[in-house]
Amino acid sequence: MTRIRRVAFHTLGCKLNFAETDTIGRLFGEKGFTKVDFGSEADVVVINTCTVTGSADKKCRNAIGRAARTSPGAFLVVVGCYSQLKASEIAGMPGVDLVLGSREKFRLFEYAGDFVKRDKPGVHVCDIGSDRDFTSSHSVSGRTRSFLKVQDGCDYYCSYCAIPLARGRSRSARPEEIVKQVRDIEAQGIREVVLTGVNIGDFGKHGRDSLLELLSILDSDTGIERFRLSSVEPDLLDDGIIGFIAGNNRFAPHFHMPLQSGSDRVLNLMNRKYTTVLFADRVRYIRKIMPFAGIGADVITGFPGETEKDFDTTLMFLEDTDISFLHIFTYSDREGTKAAAMENKVTPREKERRSKILHRLADEKKVRFQERCLGQEYRVLFEAYNKKGRMYGFTGNYIRVEAIADEKAVNRMAVVELVETAPDGIVKGVVKSVE
Repeated sequence: MTRIRRVAFHTLGCKLNFAETDTIGRLFGEKGFTKVDFGSEADVVVINTCTVTGSADKKCRNAIGRAARTSPGAFLVVVGCYSQLKASEIAGMPGVDLVLGSREKFRLFEYAGDFVKRDKPGVHVCDIGSDRDFTSSHSVSGRTRSFLKVQDGCDYYCSYCAIPLARGRSRSARPEEIVKQVRDIEAQGIREVVLTGVNIGDFGKHGRDSLLELLSILDSDTGIERFRLSSVEPDLLDDGIIGFIAGNNRFAPHFHMPLQSGSDRVLNLMNRKYTTVLFADRVRYIRKIMPFAGIGADVITGFPGETEKDFDTTLMFLEDTDISFLHIFTYSDREGTKAAAMENKVTPREKERRSKILHRLADEKKVRFQERCLGQEYRVLFEAYNKKGRMYGFTGNYIRVEAIADEKAVNRMAVVELVETAPDGIVKGVVKSVE
């Protein structure tokens, strides 16, 4: 009798990574493997890595070490962005059998053979080359939401970012392939699709398509209840995309634009493609036609050469700009980037101080936005309910809502009145009807 082999997965980083891990997981399912929890006894362990910050690198190393300790007999495979940049280093870590980069991870079975544990340093295959191949991916592990990869790679080469080095040049899926995947996702009872990638505003850059054309095709050729965009660069989020979403209730009024700094001098050092004037203009236009849209932004503090004046300028810009959510990142050097070689580094203590100030502002902005939305009714997609009799989900404008549990509302759109903010950042709501 053939023994069923067990595989465990661990994913670090962005939603794009989660979509790709799910795709790899389906390949194992087709081969007869059974999925088990990471940390459980397994025959194969796959770790999908991230390298966006120094903290991310550390988390990857910790996860590899944990897998080697908890599943010492498992064939340990490490894939993804950190693998692409640090292949030989990872291959030399105890317990690692195989290291695959961005291009090879979807061909894992070709390189792993019979998954026989090695008694010598792991093999690494991470040749990014001039690869323009695109491998479609989407997640299906959640009941309500799927992350669908529509674009990969980036041509921007911001001075602080190692992702273009790890994922290569910008490339996209064909619209007909995306439509097929959305229909497959819908057939599994999933209600929301998040369009994700490294730089999705660049969708179709090397072809004849555009992100706006993709949205129009998805609207006319699919039946999924809600679409949501992941991060779009402010210079690529044009009036056409914003106007399309404003006029279509299937596309969530939720925008995430990486700002990174409110100082034009620092933006120039970062090699960003816009100014604060353009970013503020994008926010104003969204607010003009969608007053209650959720608008998020990323901010990096402690970039080399960021002076106290630059930081104060950023703080003032953020206070004056009507953003709903802020994601704060502390700068860390990424090997191979221009910023890593820059002088005038900000001290760790000063970076921590600035980060705390920005986190306080982020909390204030989030509460202000939530309070603005109280008393209004929103469609909420409830994801699950807990044993304490509560259920949770998100509005289209990305407010997390808590309500009294109702099994009929789970994985369904419900009309909910927002009634009260809470210290944990979740808004209490009252269900008016279930669609």
